[in-house]
Amino acid sequence: MTDEATKTQKWKCIGCGYIYDPAVGDADGGIAPGTAFEDIPDDWVCPVCQVGKDMFEPVEE
Repeated sequence: MTDEATKTQKWKCIGCGYIYDPAVGDADGGIAPGTAFEDIPDDWVCPVCQVGKDMFEPVEE
């Protein structure tokens, strides 16, 4: 995967189906738009079901 693809890769919560989109970020969680999933702090949790980053998988597009 290219660096650009990594920055735009969407991730899906396997607990609830929430999609983290780097273009949008997570304003309520303090994550600015343009933040790659890998750059989110390890203590960030899903804004819907509160599971950790380890419960997310890449979305195949």
